[in-house]
Amino acid sequence: MASLRELCEVHTTLVPEDVQQIEELAQYLQLFADISQSDMFIDCPAVGENEALVAAQAHPTTAKSLYKTSVVGQMALAENEPAVLSSLLTGEPVIGSRGISQEQIVMRQNVMPIKNACGVTIGTLIMERDISAEVEQEKNVELLMETTEQLSETLLKLAKESKFLSLIHEGMILFDYRRVITYVNTRACQLLRAIGHEAPLEGKPLAQCFADMFAKERFQQSGGVVFAEFQSGNLCLQLKAVSIVRDETEVGGILLLRDISEIKEKEKQLMIKSAVIKEIHHRVKNNLQTIGSLLRLQMRRSASPELKRVYRESINRIISIATVHEFLAQNGQEQVDFREVADKLAKAIVSSMAAYGKRMEVRVTGEKQYLAADRATALALILGELLQTSVIHGAAGSQDGTITVGLRQKGAFAQLTLSGGGMVVSDPTVPHDQLGLQIVQTLIAEDLGGKLTFTRTGQGTAMTITYPVRKGDSEE
Repeated sequence: MASLRELCEVHTTLVPEDVQQIEELAQYLQLFADISQSDMFIDCPAVGENEALVAAQAHPTTAKSLYKTSVVGQMALAENEPAVLSSLLTGEPVIGSRGISQEQIVMRQNVMPIKNACGVTIGTLIMERDISAEVEQEKNVELLMETTEQLSETLLKLAKESKFLSLIHEGMILFDYRRVITYVNTRACQLLRAIGHEAPLEGKPLAQCFADMFAKERFQQSGGVVFAEFQSGNLCLQLKAVSIVRDETEVGGILLLRDISEIKEKEKQLMIKSAVIKEIHHRVKNNLQTIGSLLRLQMRRSASPELKRVYRESINRIISIATVHEFLAQNGQEQVDFREVADKLAKAIVSSMAAYGKRMEVRVTGEKQYLAADRATALALILGELLQTSVIHGAAGSQDGTITVGLRQKGAFAQLTLSGGGMVVSDPTVPHDQLGLQIVQTLIAEDLGGKLTFTRTGQGTAMTITYPVRKGDSEE
């Protein structure tokens, strides 16, 4: 096969300097093809008019190629690849143009002009992709639209000649181009009678039943299809109208009516239930905060350090439960994003433990983790207890420290890890007699069905709770 330079010398009018520039660009053509996952070409202006020489070609190794053989040395014709000839003529890029390859495959081209130092277009860099499937899909859509028009006309004809449309469960109304009703099935008669329109309805304007909801302008604005809802007393109708077009002229339309009163009533009841649930959670949260405030007042009146510690731990447990109810009150659902709960709870617990003289910082990392209310409450109590333990025994006796709370989910299990702060557990394998850790172990085993593990680090002890993901929990 002739070289690129030889092809250009025979079939183009390019000077040697221009050919050298094309050769240098052709060295990178395979790299361009692999990165873009497309066939890449360099076409140069040929001696003949309305044609270009395929000077270089690269098949992608990262995707399927459009071509089975090389087309280097062949001519690209204006009638098959107009974008290439247009770019050579104007010196402007052409993006998204359609063409037909030398192997008669419909493809999309992106064409960029190649210019020399003087600004003269000496070739084009072309990227091609097969769009045969897209073209076939477009043909199917056109066929479907044509079939739909034929079906609409058939329904219109059958409505006037037979009674089978009376068997359709939904109400059906046919109307002509003047918006005058030409047919109403039995179900539509029943629904219209319920909103005060008595038979016969044929010959009456559609606007008499539904005002201007199906005016011609609305069909033009929405592409020939109009969706609407009509409320009359306790009856709610879902309306779907489609215009019938023949030879680009609207000849009428079909209007379907469906009684969705029961669905709307259920939606209303769900909204009421959601509002009630939110109010319940809000009141529970307020009551818990009130109890916490009363305990805090009692704690301040106490002179015993041990009693103050007990009060403070009890208050933090109440805060843990109240935080979950606060988020439940916000969204009205029975699931909460525990990462948000953990972030708010951690700040509240650390702030309440300031009496111990530690300036601890808490960082919450990891994925969103949606938990059902009962499991979120259990995990909030667990996190609160572990945070208290970390603050009291953390930082190895120093005044400062950072605690990291990590959340992650992998497959059927989720994990909550609390590390940093310099907390040291003397013997992690032996159950602790501290009430807080006893509560933690009980909640993990009975409410989460998980386990607690301790890992010694260079800066203390990391605590990890691993528990199975239950149906009703999710990552999103």
